[in-house]
Amino acid sequence: MLKKIISIVILLVIIAIGFFQKDELLHLVKQGGALSIFISMLLVSICVFFPVIPFPVLAGMIGAVFGTAQGMLVSLTGAMAGTMAFFFLSRYGFRDFAQDKLMIYPKVQEYDEFLNRNSFVAILTCRLIPIIPAPVVNIICGLSHVRWLTFFTASIIGKVPNILLLSYAGASFSNNKLYSFGLYGAYMVIIILINFVIVYRKQAKNSLD
Repeated sequence: MLKKIISIVILLVIIAIGFFQKDELLHLVKQGGALSIFISMLLVSICVFFPVIPFPVLAGMIGAVFGTAQGMLVSLTGAMAGTMAFFFLSRYGFRDFAQDKLMIYPKVQEYDEFLNRNSFVAILTCRLIPIIPAPVVNIICGLSHVRWLTFFTASIIGKVPNILLLSYAGASFSNNKLYSFGLYGAYMVIIILINFVIVYRKQAKNSLD
């Protein structure tokens, strides 16, 4: 009971900061400097729970402020902090709620079985190719028997390409807006096509069965 109360308080604080302090936090991010780095990480981690700002916009903004390399590190650190917090809250704080949440997705049980057989590859695949929404992946892994280190390693590797691309697009935005939009647009088209192929092949296989 105590774990659940603590988890609820933490979650409410995260949501409150994201909802009521969004504009102030964004202003601090744009200023640059040491404080801006911390605020950027905080804002990214909040968006893992409560997307007050679309992640592509936020990561691009951070890339524009800090440059590609530093922007990627800042966004990745914040994203992993939020992801691991989500994982541990699902595992230790909201287990019953999380299990009810997963009932929305009928294919989750199938994924859970695959996850238990080959957790690293499954998590890495879902990070690289977002077939399943990231919050759902966090919840499933939190409820499963996946070791936190395996979850952390697969997640951080899988998040790098997307965050690197967003940071680069953001850093390039002031010089060539069309190039930045086109770069991320092309990436999204590729991801959508891969998802389409995976779903199509799965449906074709099921129809044959």
